[in-house]
Parts: sequence; C-alpha cells; structure tokens
Amino acid sequence: MRLDKYLAQADVGTRSEVKKMIRCGRVLLNGVPAKKPEQKITKEDIIIADGKEIHFSQYRYFMLNKPAGVVSATMDKNDTTVVELIDDAHSKNLFPVGRLDKDTEGLLLMTNDGALAHELLSPRKHVEKTYFVRVHGKVTEEDSAQFAQGMDIGDEKLTKPASLTDIRYTGEDTELYITITEGRYHQIKRMFARVGKPVVYLKRIAMGSLRLDETLTPGAYRELTEEEIFSLKNRNN
Repeated sequence: MRLDKYLAQADVGTRSEVKKMIRCGRVLLNGVPAKKPEQKITKEDIIIADGKEIHFSQYRYFMLNKPAGVVSATMDKNDTTVVELIDDAHSKNLFPVGRLDKDTEGLLLMTNDGALAHELLSPRKHVEKTYFVRVHGKVTEEDSAQFAQGMDIGDEKLTKPASLTDIRYTGEDTELYITITEGRYHQIKRMFARVGKPVVYLKRIAMGSLRLDETLTPGAYRELTEEEIFSLKNRNN
C-alpha cells in the first residue's frame, strides 16, 4: 500500500495533509524520514508520524451489546441503527453480521470484514447462536423434543434441530437458553409460538466462539481481542 494512503486511512490526516507531512520530514519509516508519499510499505514497516507510532488495521471487529429499540441496519430513516451506536472513526464502513429484531437485545458483531461475515452467516457452516429467552407459559419435555426434532413454522422446510437448556420456571413464565444454527426471520419467536408459548424477552449471548461480554451495558461496545478474532476465523480448525 502507498504510504500516503495508509496514513489517510489511519486518520492521520487527509491525503493532501499527509503528503505535506511526508515532504516536511514529519513521517519516519523504519527510523528514517520517508522519501515520498507514493512509497510502498508492508505490514512489517514501522511508521511514526509526528512522534506517534501509527497502527492501522484494514479490518475492524466490534462486539456490541445491542439494546432494544435499535435496528440492525447501516441506515434507517425512522430508527437509530446499530452503526450509529459506535462512535469510531471507521464506523461508516461497519455493518452488522446478521441481524437481531428491533426488540431483541444482546450480542451483535460489527465489522467491515465481508469474508468473515459470509463464513459466520452461511447456512452450510451451521454456526451456533445461543439466546436467553423468557416465554409465557411452561415449557415441557414434549416442547423440547419438538425443538430437537425440527419444527414446522410455516416455511418450506422444517427448522434444523435446536436445543433448550437450563429450563426454569418463574411464576407463569419459563426462562431458558436456546441454541440454533439458522437465522430465519423471527425464527425463535415463531418456534415458541408454534408450541403456544409467546416470547416475552430475547437476548443473544453467543455466536460461534464469541460470547457477550457481560460488563457491556446495553448500547456499549468494545473491540474484539486478538484471541476472539483468531477463534472466530479458525472455528473449524
């Protein structure tokens, strides 16, 4: 990549501004002043601009604890989008990996890495997604068996098997965790509606190897750690 392009994408300045910085000797490349803006660089090079070492990654990865009332989109005329919640210089390039319903909370991966998004969303990859759910009514063993076998929710095909765990009753409601490997429209709500237990509350807590950081309040976010990124990219290895 060209040095001036790299610095501009790292938000050091505009393309014209960083060109002036380079020509004025304010940019060091591996300890010596850079010669020209079009100079080629690699990821091994050490770049310092105005005394500050510049670190820039082409791809960004954020974990967002999506709050209810926000839509999983990059643009919307009526509602706040998940992209608008991320106050970052590169947020304009981010998009949500999959979607959560407007009233659903929890884990949402935000990135500009299209290849990883495709891997995580591909139906052939069977990436597990786990949700905490509260439904009205008492979930029975017969209900669990239906979820495990696959259900008819009005689509051409039955749902893939889903597992219900940690079932506990709270008055007239049931709280539990459900793990699915698909992402059909309103899937979890439709599955529970099929057994006559409407969903009262829904929160995603895991997607593949990525688990929601419980220290993140609704609307808060953080960048993924190197370990989390590695685990997502190497889930089948």
